[in-house]
Amino acid sequence: MLNEKMLALGSNRSTIRELFEYGKMRAAIVGAENIYDFSLGNPSVPSPPEVNEAIRAILAEEPSIAVHGYTSAVGDNNARDAIADNLNRRFGTSYTRDNLYLTCGAAASLICAFRALITGDDSEIISIAPFFPEYRAFVESNGGIFTLIPADTENFQIRFDLLGEAISEKTKAVIINSPNNPSGVIYSEETIKSLAALLTEKSEQAGHPIYLISDEPYRELVYSDKKAPFTANYYKNTIICYSYSKSLSLPGERIGYVLIPNEADNRIDLFNAVAGAGRGSGYVCAPSLMQRVIARCSDVMPDISSYRKNRDFLYNALTDIGYECADPSGAFYLFVKAPNGDADCFAEIAKKYDLLLVSGKDFGCDSFFRAAYCVDYDMIVRSIPSFKKAYDEAVNRS
Repeated sequence: MLNEKMLALGSNRSTIRELFEYGKMRAAIVGAENIYDFSLGNPSVPSPPEVNEAIRAILAEEPSIAVHGYTSAVGDNNARDAIADNLNRRFGTSYTRDNLYLTCGAAASLICAFRALITGDDSEIISIAPFFPEYRAFVESNGGIFTLIPADTENFQIRFDLLGEAISEKTKAVIINSPNNPSGVIYSEETIKSLAALLTEKSEQAGHPIYLISDEPYRELVYSDKKAPFTANYYKNTIICYSYSKSLSLPGERIGYVLIPNEADNRIDLFNAVAGAGRGSGYVCAPSLMQRVIARCSDVMPDISSYRKNRDFLYNALTDIGYECADPSGAFYLFVKAPNGDADCFAEIAKKYDLLLVSGKDFGCDSFFRAAYCVDYDMIVRSIPSFKKAYDEAVNRS
């Protein structure tokens, strides 16, 4: 007898991974240079030089037993101090190491947050479309109810009328992701203020805190003057989940953190519940070497000039063809309206031209597709004729 939820998760890869594997199969047939793969959000910008320099210095200067041994379960003190200092300088906060629990990347951070809050079969986590599909898997596999609020497909902010109706006593948290995967849109300060006001009101009605889980792996990838608001400065019951996968191009190294602000209700118990969730999930500690790297590189910011170049070229080329896109102010994705209004159908049309695009269906938006532009610039240039052919076919069919 097997766990049916786990069997289903292991037997069915995500749409993104399926498309990525299809691309590898096609590349073996027609050549990798003839495949235009926009499926996977894998950073194409190298890690900042400070990261590799830090790794070399750590290996040369520190004892091997320390570099590769266990740290404290909550994280290395030096790393947590460095992260707290960085946040305090940038956002005017007063955090210490005691606000931070280091994790094996953003996925571990989110799972720890969800497990800390889910208390039974009626515990609900609400997300806003478009959303990262793994949220559903993380919530439901840990015994919670996942509820999705339909997208505001005009501005990609939040439909507060629907969110307000959905929140109830069983709601434990609302999760947001800004800059957003898949849309690239940043929630405005007005949106965050309105969300904070709504959650404060609903928490009072429910008689318990309704937490805001802010998933922020793209926080540093912003291409406009409008920075992503630091959510914990707007709502006290915020849980921030962060990863260095995108900012330092370290997705395979699995390093991130959970931040519990000083002002959060039941802060110490909440922190301990997050730590307990990590323990119960088998996360003894985050990778030791990477913790030491972050201690030295917490102030390093990414060079996003390549992403900006890719974004500008692809956005201009697609809109010249006739595509309509969400405002790509952050992250490294374009979220584009399918010319025929059916993203699944359009993604299949695109595959005929070896153009790999992710349907927005799994993101909660059936009429949009995602193109990850964290790819080689020359590939983007070569792909434009295929985008044109796919657009023409879709329009002519409809």
